[in-house]
Amino acid sequence: MTINADTAAILDSALARITAGYVFPEHTTAIETAIRGHLAAGAYEGLAAPELCAAVTAHLQEACPDKHLRLLYEQEPQSMEEEPEEVASARFEARCVAANFGVERVERLDGNIGYLDLRLIADPATAARTFAAAMELLALTSALVLDLRKNIGGLPEGVALWCSYFFPDGDTHLNDVYDRKTDSTRQYWTSTHLPAPRYLDRPVYVLTSASTFSAGEELAYNLQANKRATLVGETTRGGAHPTARIAVTPHITVTVPTARAVNPVTGTNWEGVGVVPDIAVPADRALDAAGEDALRGSAAA
Repeated sequence: MTINADTAAILDSALARITAGYVFPEHTTAIETAIRGHLAAGAYEGLAAPELCAAVTAHLQEACPDKHLRLLYEQEPQSMEEEPEEVASARFEARCVAANFGVERVERLDGNIGYLDLRLIADPATAARTFAAAMELLALTSALVLDLRKNIGGLPEGVALWCSYFFPDGDTHLNDVYDRKTDSTRQYWTSTHLPAPRYLDRPVYVLTSASTFSAGEELAYNLQANKRATLVGETTRGGAHPTARIAVTPHITVTVPTARAVNPVTGTNWEGVGVVPDIAVPADRALDAAGEDALRGSAAA
C-alpha cells in the first residue's frame, strides 16, 4: 500500500514533538507504534486535513487516554515559527478581558443563595479586582452556588486565588504541577491576603457538566478533595495536564501535555476520568438540585 508522503510527514513531525515533550515519556513508544500502525494499515488514506486530525486524535487517545493529546485543524493559517510565550499570554489575556475575566453572572437567588457563573479561569495578576468584586457581592449570602458547567479552563494561578476565598488562611496546599522540561514541581497554596471577604462556614455547591474542562476541573477537584464543596451535576471531561500547542503545518497543530497535576490530598488527578460529582444529575438540573439541597440544609439548621 502506498502511503501519502504529506500525511506521513505530518505524523512524523507530530510524533517527534510528542516524543520530545510528553510529560509521560514512558508512553511515547506505545503512542508512536499505534499511530504508525494505523498509517501503515491505510487508516488515514484519502482523508482531508480536518478528518485526518479527528482520526489521529481518536487513535492518540485510544493509545494513551489523555484528553489534551490531540491533532487539531486550524481554519486560518498559522505561523510555523514557535510562538513566544509572551504572545500566547497576550492572546489569552485579550480573550479573558473580552469575557470579563470569566465572570459571566453574579446573582442573589431566592433563599439568600449566592450564584456565580464562571466561564474561564483568568490570570489573577490582572483579574483579581474582578474576582474580588464578585465575592463582595456574594459576601452576605447564606450559601453559594459556583457554576462551572461552561468553564473551559485557564490558569492554575487563577484556580488558587478562587480557592483561597473558601479557606480561612494561606495554609491549604491545593495542587502541585510537575513540568517535564525543567524536571521541577511548582506548589500552589491558598493566599494569605485577599482583597475581598473570604466565604467561610457556609455551604458551597459547585455545578459541573461533561463540558467542564482543565482548570475549571481543577477548581472543582480542589474544593472537593478538601471537603469544602459539594459537587452537583455530571462527571467532567477529564483534562488535567498543562499543554503546549505546536504547529506542524500552517493548518495543523499538535497539542502535547508537558506537565501534570498532582493533588496533595488524593496523590493523583482527574486526567481521563473526570471529576465525579457528589450529587449526580443531568447538567441542566444541577442548579435546581443544588438550590434544593441548600434550602433543605438551611431549614434543618
